[in-house]
Amino acid sequence: MKNNHKVQGTKNSDYTNILLKKQTAWWKRLLDVQAPYRWNLQRLEPGLTLEIGCGIGRNLRHLNGQGIGIDHNLPSVEIARKHGLTAFTPEEFEDSNLNIPLHFDTLLLAHVAEHMLQKEVVELLNKYVPFLKQGGRLIMITPQEAGYKSDSTHVEFMDFSKLRNINKQLNLNTLREYSFPFPRFAGHVFTYNEFIAVSFKDESSLPTL
Repeated sequence: MKNNHKVQGTKNSDYTNILLKKQTAWWKRLLDVQAPYRWNLQRLEPGLTLEIGCGIGRNLRHLNGQGIGIDHNLPSVEIARKHGLTAFTPEEFEDSNLNIPLHFDTLLLAHVAEHMLQKEVVELLNKYVPFLKQGGRLIMITPQEAGYKSDSTHVEFMDFSKLRNINKQLNLNTLREYSFPFPRFAGHVFTYNEFIAVSFKDESSLPTL
């Protein structure tokens, strides 16, 4: 029940307002603090990307028009759309002309998994892996210790071993794991240090639905 309450906490307008406050702070715009994270995502060359849990569209902007977003928070989706981004609720995506199997080069799950339990992450991604092309990739990004502690809606700490286990349950092959922007030890004190896990789908890695 406690977990349910926290997940529901990311679905309402209050959480959208939290995202807006965090992402539009004047000093963050002045310093362009997203620059290294934008560079990191772009250097992975994700191609046409379906972002699950896109929020108000921070990563969609980084994808330069090659990103489609899904989020269960309608107020957040509406803000993303107002900024010219393509975003849907899950129900809207199902009814859209983008609901095409094997259509996307990459699935992106950034700062979403930690709001759920492992089994819930697997259930969520199982719904979307069929949209991934053969050879396509899943990129999962989660906060390290300091970042995890910074948000009361976080539910489970997702480190490399847990992300690897999620990939295993999805029958995806782990390709690369690394800490960004600083080495792993910085995650204990630097709020914005992240786990990056990249996996891929091949002919033998179709998920069990």
